[in-house]
Amino acid sequence: MTQLHNMVPKPMKGPIQVYYQLENFYQNHRRYVKSRSDKQLRSKEFSSVIKTCDPEAISEGGAPIVPCGLIAWSLFNDTFTFSVNKKTVQVNKKNIAWSSDRTIKFGSDVFPENFQKGGLIGGGQLNEKLPLSEQEDLIVWMRTAALPTFRKLYGRIETDIMASDEITVVIQNNYNTYSFGGTKALVLSTTSWIGGKNNFIGFAYVAIGTISLLIALAFVGLNMVKPRTLGDPSYLSWNKENPDYVQ
Repeated sequence: MTQLHNMVPKPMKGPIQVYYQLENFYQNHRRYVKSRSDKQLRSKEFSSVIKTCDPEAISEGGAPIVPCGLIAWSLFNDTFTFSVNKKTVQVNKKNIAWSSDRTIKFGSDVFPENFQKGGLIGGGQLNEKLPLSEQEDLIVWMRTAALPTFRKLYGRIETDIMASDEITVVIQNNYNTYSFGGTKALVLSTTSWIGGKNNFIGFAYVAIGTISLLIALAFVGLNMVKPRTLGDPSYLSWNKENPDYVQ
């Protein structure tokens, strides 16, 4: 367990998004992405459809694992507790997943079975009394990231936090990042109607705009120094080699 203290530099208006960030975690790896059963996640009727879930498909007793596959098995399981000025602040974990995922991709009749019951535990546990459609931490985790450094939504703090407030975070450090040489971080961010802050997009727009401007100036200079010779329109005829052609 780790406890962190920090002073808030700027006021943050709720809801404040709480993300966990992982680096050097390749959720886009081909074998990792394929290690799941979408049919099994949607309906209990397909609980035995596990052929794509190796090596986490069957329990030691021979029964199918629900949810099966490496993605579910490696579920992130650090927990965070927040307090502001020594007063506990609740984190809202409702509606953190896409509504389409909750209603379509994860079934309300599918419950965890034989999950994390083997000798090697990969990550978080699931509540066997709740259907997968209500286990939003799992739903968020199983929407795999395209890059090795990514953030996933942990929850929301609904109250405002003022500048100079002291925020304390108690971290239950469960997730093992040392095995794959990765790091993890906790990020608090606010959002506007156009989304959250993303410096990379701004830098990319400036860089691409600058490069485009330099190329345009280079072509203008080249045209001034060595202008393109105008072509003779008489050479534009497509049938000039035709013996019946008359100019």
